[in-house]
Amino acid sequence: MKKLLLFLLAGTSLAELKAQTVETPDKLWGQLFIDVQTKRIFPDNKTFVDAVPKYVPEVILKKYAEEKGKEGFDLKAFVLENFNPPVVPNVKVKGNNSLIGHLEELWDVLTRKADSSTQYSSLLPLPGSYIVPGGRFREIYYWDSYFTMQGLAVTNRYDLIENMITNFQYLIDTYGHIPNGNRNYFLGRSQPPYFALMVELLHSKNGDSTYRKFFPAMEKEYAFWMDGITTAKAKGEYRRLVRMPDGSLLNRYWDDIDAPRQESYAEDLKTSKEYTRKDGMVFRNLRGGAESGWDFSSRWFGDTMHLNTIETSNIAPVDLNGLLYAYETILAKAAKSMGLKEKADFYTKSAEKRKATISKYCWNAKLHYFFDYDFRQKHTTDRWSLAGTMPLFVQLATKEQAVDVKKQIEEKFLKDGGLASTVYHTGQQWDAPNGWAPLQYVGVQGLLNYHFDDLAKTSAERWMAVNERVFAATGKMLEKYNVENIHLESGGGEYPTQDGFGWSNGVYLKFYYMFKKRAF
Repeated sequence: MKKLLLFLLAGTSLAELKAQTVETPDKLWGQLFIDVQTKRIFPDNKTFVDAVPKYVPEVILKKYAEEKGKEGFDLKAFVLENFNPPVVPNVKVKGNNSLIGHLEELWDVLTRKADSSTQYSSLLPLPGSYIVPGGRFREIYYWDSYFTMQGLAVTNRYDLIENMITNFQYLIDTYGHIPNGNRNYFLGRSQPPYFALMVELLHSKNGDSTYRKFFPAMEKEYAFWMDGITTAKAKGEYRRLVRMPDGSLLNRYWDDIDAPRQESYAEDLKTSKEYTRKDGMVFRNLRGGAESGWDFSSRWFGDTMHLNTIETSNIAPVDLNGLLYAYETILAKAAKSMGLKEKADFYTKSAEKRKATISKYCWNAKLHYFFDYDFRQKHTTDRWSLAGTMPLFVQLATKEQAVDVKKQIEEKFLKDGGLASTVYHTGQQWDAPNGWAPLQYVGVQGLLNYHFDDLAKTSAERWMAVNERVFAATGKMLEKYNVENIHLESGGGEYPTQDGFGWSNGVYLKFYYMFKKRAF
């Protein structure tokens, strides 16, 4: 245990050291990167950072320096001459194919085989096959994968689930954490920590051998989230840890890099010019919002409505801390199964302490709901979002709290197409009127955990119905849906709605199995 505690108390992470050794597109291409991104020669800034050069950087950069000042120079033509941009696949459905048949076929369409290393590409090669979300998302994504796995499980694709978990184990062992996705420009941040829940899903099929195989990786990832305990206790905050008023610790979203996101470079520069706060944290807050997966949402906005008031680093999110409670609980179970009593006791006590802290700081007794906690203002944010259902999903809420949350879901979040992400119309994609597959699953499973079966079934069936309606009209499964007006498209965000789509497919299949009783 002393080694574990020393690792948790350390001030510098392996991820920071590894990130320094990887040449990201901004460092590799310098002024060319800045020119391409700010002049928007591609509508989506992610296009260039995913492009693969045809020649070594020295050749391209020398050529650029010689040609860019010449009359008639065409930057886009130059890039297309020297790089292979990524191709967005057109996901097609066979004529007269059912939705279930389409989803089963999509596993092959969205599967990528083990990567081969491509020199000067931003891709971080993975040793096993994996599912990508689809559209502009051409790599594995951390939290997406857990919800994709729900569909893989009911279609008995545990082989692919294990491959994906093994890929995440590789990322943890190589970089010290699971990055947002397997791109070098994602190395500064992670995403909501579902790795232990992925292991638990595989454990349900393969038993305790799963714990033995992945326990070291789970411990290492947990240490990443808990890095710098002593510093956080002394200074009040450090990286992903924050000290609460009573001295206990909770976690926040963070990013180790203080710069515009490379895949959203122009957008972040624009936000930085409009940023209203005087704390110099605009890029940390934007990147922290990206680590949350909710990029972007009223949850992170000081005035609830506008991106230029973003304050992610000031907030202890209820869903993140709920997931870490689940992580500690699973670590305790795994340690116990391996006869590691001291570690089992350590993680059990950590989970109990976190459960009490979440209930103390994130539960608002007057509003009868769980909220994020603003640790600078020392009160709940009181911004209504489905993040407040996470305590039911991980079963840390009391029965009385769960009854109250259920009432709020019925009154505020349940719409014709399922559950709305928040009650606010900000124009951001993680706000009303949009619904998202992961939030449907967390909300529905949370309701089931406390035996609110009727509301869970209603929510799931409404979500499935809007999936089916859009599929019938377009032949596509989308990244997100408008749940308030099921006849309109979803919107908001930094890019158009994507089709594919990994977690939508996974959650639909899971709900179909749960509520329509079809055996696969």
